[in-house]
Amino acid sequence: MPEQELFDNPKRIVKRFYNPPGLLFRQAFSAFYLAYVSGWRHLPFWLLRLNKTLPVAAGAVGMGCIGYPNHPVWEITTACNLHCRHCHAGGGRRSPDELTTSEGKRLLLELAGIDAFRMIVFTGGEPLVRPDIFELAEYASRLGLVPVIATNATLIDRQVARDLRRAGVACLAISLDAADPVLHNFIRNREDAFALAVRGIEACRAAGMALQINITAMADNREQIPAVYQIADRYRAEVVLTYQLVPVGRGAEIGDRELNREANRTLMETIARSQRRAYPVIEPVAGPQYWPYLVEKKGNGLARKLAPLAFKGCVAGTGLCYIKPDGDVWACPFLPVKAGNVREQPMAAIWKSAPLFRELREREKTLKGQCGSCSYNRICGGCRGRAYAHSGDYLAEDPSCFLRKY
Repeated sequence: MPEQELFDNPKRIVKRFYNPPGLLFRQAFSAFYLAYVSGWRHLPFWLLRLNKTLPVAAGAVGMGCIGYPNHPVWEITTACNLHCRHCHAGGGRRSPDELTTSEGKRLLLELAGIDAFRMIVFTGGEPLVRPDIFELAEYASRLGLVPVIATNATLIDRQVARDLRRAGVACLAISLDAADPVLHNFIRNREDAFALAVRGIEACRAAGMALQINITAMADNREQIPAVYQIADRYRAEVVLTYQLVPVGRGAEIGDRELNREANRTLMETIARSQRRAYPVIEPVAGPQYWPYLVEKKGNGLARKLAPLAFKGCVAGTGLCYIKPDGDVWACPFLPVKAGNVREQPMAAIWKSAPLFRELREREKTLKGQCGSCSYNRICGGCRGRAYAHSGDYLAEDPSCFLRKY
């Protein structure tokens, strides 16, 4: 079949259910276990919204850093209409060597053929400045992948949201870095960024898509985090991802705003305290110490024994791969180490055999320092991106860890 005909009429990868029964059980167990160790009161509300949450969690094997593993994230462009202070991608101008529409469809076809992957996140830059985003999202959906778009939402009104929904997009992951409009606008370097983000949130809800709120915690906004959770509650978001600033990309220019070890502890305490009464699942990104923190707080043998079945900690290269605009494949958006390039190798070969991924998947043997000897290695593993940013070694110990070491 000629390539163009293949792209126009893709041979559907048969994934009739978002998740086979085994994965559904794992996801249900993870949610109930989170409620058990955190005291989460609104699990019933979350379960009633499974029509939204299950597609977004398609393929998940537990809870971990950057949401539910397993899934690929494709940074489809570096172009962006904002110039955020902390952007790990250094978004702004379009890179001249971005994958073309045709190359992107080939990539999606390869991703759909990897059984572990049942959903995909399109990110940037700002995905909506790429003219073919609707075409790519619809193509992914036709292949059986569930599309999620990570966006600053400044370009999303109700019509755009409806068009995204028609293209098969199941969820919008919208960035909101403060409840105070002035502070959010400062971080995002645009005076109307907050108002436009709220418009995007409301458009997402009106279109019937799942809503995820993304926050990046740093010294500037750490006191604002609980108020952002309240906004997420108000709009009944299904998921909140609480990122931490990692000094990569443009974030390296404000590395002094990165949370230190004690601030990391405080953030984990805030997440745990907020989760009890929150409607969405709140998960940390670049803070995998949260999972053993919950287990220690629960303080019983059953919690420790069951934790590895639900919590995965850092999923860089294990439940996540990150594809750059030029086709380079990383383990994580905060770990700028190339595992391969999709223009040079099939995605399945990179995912299965790249030495970087193999090392990260054997972290009980490969991690160094206190991360290597910690009894919570399996459910935490430390932030590999932060370890690399501070030491140049992605297997080094995480300098932000506040846990007791065993």
